Amino acid sequence: LLEGVFDYVVISHLSRLSADIQQVLKKLRPHVHARTRVIIAGNNLMWRPLFDIAERLGIGKDRPERNWLSVRDLEGMLTLEGYQVVKTERKLLFPWYFPFIHFGLNKFLANLPVIRRFNLMQFTIARPLVTPKAGYSVSIVIPARNEKGNIENAILQTPMFGIQQEFVFVEGRSDDGTYEEMIRVQEQYSDKDIKVLMQTGRGKGNAVREAFDAATGDILMILDADLTTPPEDMPKFYEALANNRGEFINGCRLVYPMEKDAMRPLNLLGNRFFGWALSYLSGQRIKDTLCGTKVLFKKDYELIKANRGFLGNLDPFGDFDLILGAAKLNLKMVEIMVRYKGRRYGATQISRFRDGFQLLKVSFRAALKLKFNN
Repeated sequence: LLEGVFDYVVISHLSRLSADIQQVLKKLRPHVHARTRVIIAGNNLMWRPLFDIAERLGIGKDRPERNWLSVRDLEGMLTLEGYQVVKTERKLLFPWYFPFIHFGLNKFLANLPVIRRFNLMQFTIARPLVTPKAGYSVSIVIPARNEKGNIENAILQTPMFGIQQEFVFVEGRSDDGTYEEMIRVQEQYSDKDIKVLMQTGRGKGNAVREAFDAATGDILMILDADLTTPPEDMPKFYEALANNRGEFINGCRLVYPMEKDAMRPLNLLGNRFFGWALSYLSGQRIKDTLCGTKVLFKKDYELIKANRGFLGNLDPFGDFDLILGAAKLNLKMVEIMVRYKGRRYGATQISRFRDGFQLLKVSFRAALKLKFNN
């Protein structure tokens, strides 16, 4: 019998031997909390024919009869007992030991897209769904460089949500009077909680980190100062996180039609490529990695911050830093579809080739750390 509440629960091959797997999951519920991760290890259903042949040949014939569960079978049982699947990983392509061959196949080949679907071991990571709190305080972080014409609208267009709301502007060495405009808006809208910071480093990633450190809300939100993601959509992100639909909420601009010239063709192509790459690296589906709007609890951000060293300081925007940090913590990621609008003021700060090359370096380093490091 279990006693106490656990941060991690590992169920190893119990699913193949238990007479009632759903009952096992039910009895586990009193021993988990909102942040518990349940890791269920078992065999990939694709290997069943090989096991059947081996048993007919007399290999392992005295073993108990197995339960064979597909990913969907297990997900259905978890859902019935109040759990949500975060992701499923597969490892071990070649279970027999041969020097060099064993290492090469399982270290490298087994982690490649498509091929990994045939791996023997299957690991499903799930989280318990719990009743959320009534409400949370919110910090809306707005990094801005040469965005003077958008600062006031960021305040005017953002609806009220959450039990308390603060805006944290971060000025990034502008030459169009953006900082002075932030101060003016702070003074004019004194009924709102507005903080104004002067960035000490460089780049959007650094600006967001400095603002997150200064923020006091339970929930941290990023709103790009170009307002191409409408501030009116921010309540959707709050509700998804506050109602426990996910633990890392990401904006997605690639579903609804965009306004003309909102995203250049090469940027769109790069977005789709990095969406595929980070979906592979994180084990969770992410369609739009470079949408600036990202929302998470500050306590989870602090954990991402503590683990940041595994990627290094390569990400110019901070998007990959947050996504891959959330993936390393096995946070459940959910995307909110938004309509991407064209700019009304200013010009893009993105250098497609220089910044794209930096993001490729981040992705390569993440692959070594997350996929090929075991």
